Amino acid sequence: MKISVAQLNPSGDLEDNLEVVRRLTRRARDEGADLVLFPEETMFTIRHVEGDLREAVDRDWSTFVQQLSLLAAEESIAIVAGGYESSGEARPYNTVVAIDGGGRIVSTYRKVHLFDAFSYKESERIKPGDPDDVGVIEIDGLRFGVMTCYDIRFPEIARRLTTAGADVLLVAAAWFKGDHKVEHWETILRTRAIENTVWVAAAGTSSTNTVGHSAVLDPMGIPVDFLDDEAEGLVTVDVTRKRIEEVREFLPVLANRRL
Repeated sequence: MKISVAQLNPSGDLEDNLEVVRRLTRRARDEGADLVLFPEETMFTIRHVEGDLREAVDRDWSTFVQQLSLLAAEESIAIVAGGYESSGEARPYNTVVAIDGGGRIVSTYRKVHLFDAFSYKESERIKPGDPDDVGVIEIDGLRFGVMTCYDIRFPEIARRLTTAGADVLLVAAAWFKGDHKVEHWETILRTRAIENTVWVAAAGTSSTNTVGHSAVLDPMGIPVDFLDDEAEGLVTVDVTRKRIEEVREFLPVLANRRL
C-alpha cells in the first residue's frame, strides 16, 4: 500500500487551505497513493483565525469534513487530516478525521494530550479527547493508529495502538519551533517506530512557527523519505506488512516483553 504524507502552511481561511489539500491529494493519487496524511490544523491554524474561535469552528468543521469526503470519493483515495471540531462548549476538540477511498468517515480521533508545555497552554482553548476513544482503524488491508502532535511524547499511547494491531502510526502535527525541537521531533518519531516495530508516517505543518520535517519511517526507524521545512510538499512511500514481519523476526521486542 502506498502512503503519501503531505506538508503545508495553513492559513486562517478554510477555502484557501482546501485548495492546497485538493492539489496535494491529486498529486498523491498521481503518485499511486492509496492514502494521504495531512497535518494537524489543516482546516485552519488558530493563530490566523479572525474573530471568535468557537464561531469559526461551528461554521467550518462540517464543511471541512464534507469537502474531504467528496475529494476522497472523487479521487478514490483515503484522506486523514486535522481540524477543529465543535464540542458543544467554548473549547473545541483538536480532531483528526479519517475518510476512506469511498468518502466514508471511518474515524474521528480527538487529541488526548494537549500541549501545555514550553510556555504554551493549549488546554486554555482546546478540550481534550477521551483516552478511551483511542483505537485502530483498517483501510485497504492495513491497520492504522492515529496520534496528534504532542501525543508522540507519551510512549504508552503508541504502544497501546501497536498492541491493538496497528501496522502504521499516523501522526498529524504542528510541531512548534524552538531550541532542539527538530531534534526532539526526529528522535521521538524514530523511537516510536523502533520500540514498536511499526511504520510511522508523520505530517507536520511548515510555517514561521512550526518545523515541517514530515517523514515516513520503517519499523527499524529508518527514514524512507522525508521533507525539510518547505511550505508545501509531498512524499510517497510503499508501506508493507512484510517489512514489519521481517523486522519482528530478528527484533521480537513485542514478543519478548515481560509485564
